[in-house]
Amino acid sequence: MTMQPWFVDFAEGIDDGEPIYLACEECGEVALPPRIVCPECGTQTFEERRLSETATVSATTTIFSSIPEYADETPYTVVVATFDEGVRLTGQLRGANGDEIDRGETVEVGAEEREDRWLVSFSPTD
Repeated sequence: MTMQPWFVDFAEGIDDGEPIYLACEECGEVALPPRIVCPECGTQTFEERRLSETATVSATTTIFSSIPEYADETPYTVVVATFDEGVRLTGQLRGANGDEIDRGETVEVGAEEREDRWLVSFSPTD
C-alpha cells in the first residue's frame, strides 16, 4: 500500500512530537487531512500550525471483523478524537480496551510505523 506523502509527513510529525494541521489564511477554517482548497472560502492559502498532543474522545467503536492486514488484531477499538484546535482525527486505541474508555476522556495521539504504512493511535492519558 502506498501512503500519501502528506500523511507520511503528518504521521512522522506525530511520532517526533510535533503534529501539525492546516489553517486557512483567509478565513481561519481548520483542515485535517490537508487539502488544496478551503471548503469554507475557496482560497488556496493555508498555514501549518502545531496541533495539540492530546484530544478528547468524541466516539469509539470496536472492530470485530477487519481487512486482512489487521485481522490478527481483532477485536480492536477505534477512537474519534477532537483536538482543541477544532480538528478531528481517527485512530486505534492503545493501552486500554474499548470498554475502558468513554466519550469526554483525554487521550494522547501517537503514530506507529508499520512495514509499509503509518497508523495513527490514541492512548489514555491516565
